[in-house]
Amino acid sequence: MRGSARRARPLRRLGRLLLGRNELRRPADRIEGIVVAFLAATFLAAAVAAASFAGHLYRAERAMAARLRPTVAVLSQPGPVTATPTAAATARWRLPNGRQRSGTLTTVTVPAIYHAPAETSVRAGLDRSGRPVSSPPGTGDLIADALATGISSTAGAALVLALCYSLCRIVLDRHRLARWESAWAAIGPRWTSRR
Repeated sequence: MRGSARRARPLRRLGRLLLGRNELRRPADRIEGIVVAFLAATFLAAAVAAASFAGHLYRAERAMAARLRPTVAVLSQPGPVTATPTAAATARWRLPNGRQRSGTLTTVTVPAIYHAPAETSVRAGLDRSGRPVSSPPGTGDLIADALATGISSTAGAALVLALCYSLCRIVLDRHRLARWESAWAAIGPRWTSRR
């Protein structure tokens, strides 16, 4: 019983902080407190969703990489000399059933074939139909991609929520200033008038 009462205390404090009856707190202050609590909860939900999405992305890429069959392709012609992230090269490779096939490797990374002479062996992966696809990324690359996805989406959510808070704060500050001006217009002349 005591444990549940202790756990309820922080919620009561938060409730008093947001909706307390302190007479010095203006309605705009209470609204700002509610907005901050809502944005904090939204950020936590976004961070959990980003982590979940990053984990799903990692599992999907790992499963896709596991379905590829590694093979070695031999370049039929010298590799390209252009410095691009991916390049095409004519090559031949063996299928898992032993038959040889030739064609264009279009998704092999450049460092493997850049300026490579003919008859150079390069690693490639084959899909189920025997077409070459890019070599599957390593575990470190998969983890780095998942982390980058999770961190960037969490940072994006934080940026959007910070912008929402800033806009809310601008509106509430204008409301506070307008109330202050009207209160000062009513009280100010009594304080500043000479007797």
